[in-house]
Amino acid sequence: MKRRIVMSMLAGATLLVGILLGTAPAGAADVPAPAGGVPAEFGTDWHDPVTAAPPVARPSGRSCEVTVAQARFRDFTPYRGTYAPPGGCGDRWSKVVLRLDGEVKGRQYDRLGYLHVGGVEIFRTSTPQPSPDGIEWSVEKDVTRYSDTFRTNRDVEMLIGNVVDDTYTGVLDVKVTLTFYQGRPDGKSPDRVLTLDGDSSLTTPRNSERIVAEVYATGSGGGCEEYWYLTVPERAPYSCKAGEGPYREVQISVDGRLAGIAAPFPTVWTGGWSNPFLWYVIPGPRAFDIQPITYDLTPFAGILNDGRPHRVEVSVAGVPEGRAGWSTPVNILVWQDERRERVTGKLTVHRAGDLTNSSLYKPGSEHQVGTEGAHRLTVGGYVDTSHGRVRTTVGRSLAHDSTHRWNDGETSDALEATWSDDESVTVDGRTTLTRRVYAMDGTTTLGAGDRLRTVLTLGDRATVVGTHDGRRTAWSQLDNSYTGDATYTANVPRDQRHAVGTTSARHRLYGSGGCYDRTLTTVQGVLTGDRSRC
Repeated sequence: MKRRIVMSMLAGATLLVGILLGTAPAGAADVPAPAGGVPAEFGTDWHDPVTAAPPVARPSGRSCEVTVAQARFRDFTPYRGTYAPPGGCGDRWSKVVLRLDGEVKGRQYDRLGYLHVGGVEIFRTSTPQPSPDGIEWSVEKDVTRYSDTFRTNRDVEMLIGNVVDDTYTGVLDVKVTLTFYQGRPDGKSPDRVLTLDGDSSLTTPRNSERIVAEVYATGSGGGCEEYWYLTVPERAPYSCKAGEGPYREVQISVDGRLAGIAAPFPTVWTGGWSNPFLWYVIPGPRAFDIQPITYDLTPFAGILNDGRPHRVEVSVAGVPEGRAGWSTPVNILVWQDERRERVTGKLTVHRAGDLTNSSLYKPGSEHQVGTEGAHRLTVGGYVDTSHGRVRTTVGRSLAHDSTHRWNDGETSDALEATWSDDESVTVDGRTTLTRRVYAMDGTTTLGAGDRLRTVLTLGDRATVVGTHDGRRTAWSQLDNSYTGDATYTANVPRDQRHAVGTTSARHRLYGSGGCYDRTLTTVQGVLTGDRSRC
């Protein structure tokens, strides 16, 4: 095994104050070329997985570590255990950091997994694909917002569904810990973290003054919804059909009324685009720490605070009826008014535009599907709190544009796509505007001698601007990009693939608080560059 690398994926739609204030490590300097040079092709081992994302900033002072789960996953049997709060660090923490350490060797697909503590999903992940000689990897995540969950004993369930047989030999050996940093809480974490009952019902505390839903939405499972962005309308001659095509939208409703919309992130797992050599060292954005979609449901607090259960449901628009493949677990984060037993309010604005979704198929020697989709939603309301009436307005606007081209036999398959998800949240004159843009531009070709080549670029970008009464108070900009070009011989044993590939990733985060900028490059599985610019 080579040295262990920590991977930390941070949400693109936050201001990331800790990073921008310089409390995180600055990152590695340029590295020289490997002493042994770069091999002519992939061998039986390669560098352990690594990302260019910044590490989780950790405060100084006393800390306590708790092991939450430790298991060897070889099938679909969940790990079940019990969590107990840390001793010696109190029950209030300045930060809580989750860390997964994993090992696997042999041959294995990418696998999807989750970790629940007290029924709350605190982590969703996928796995790298191993070398014959074996790899190690680590992922870190700031889970401070789940502090309410960690204050009492809880049941733990973790699963990374896996198959081990004569062909797929990789057993996933993982350990997950939580590190608690004693100190004053930052005041931003919710007072309660709730989950939905089995019938999708939610009963909030009657003094809730802010309510946010998290949805860990993933299209996966090996079917066409794992590659939903490549699906085509039924009338087009392609292997993955899906009703009207690739437009997907994750919706949340309260008592049957649309309450939030969002564009799902087009995650590419580590076997994606038919070419694992793209991902052996550098995964695609968010692949190892799947970030939840968040919806501010505060405009509905006046309805939800009546002490009765309400139906909260998540659906994915665009998925053909009866098709499986999407997982959408929900957490509800609640901030309470400690000076009021009951917070009343009212939903005052609800404007839902028509969802537009058009996929046009053009036949020919090169088949083509062009897709355009869009949707808008605005909701607003108020709550009467101990500190006065607080008005919240949430606006969200989605757009999707893609062109998918392929030939007969699908030996050439290309997609160029962008997704935009603009969100504005205004609370009594303070507005946070988040503009997210996701991009994918790739081509896979199967040529002479069954040489399969994939060239792919991915982008995860977000701009966040905070204003107060029209004046900018803070801003940040994220640009997380990946590029790869890999070729191997398909339909032959692993040792005859003669694979070559170059990949790179650059994670840039800058704004009113500072700058982070790191670039990684690999050739044939060897890390050839690690450069920090800030």
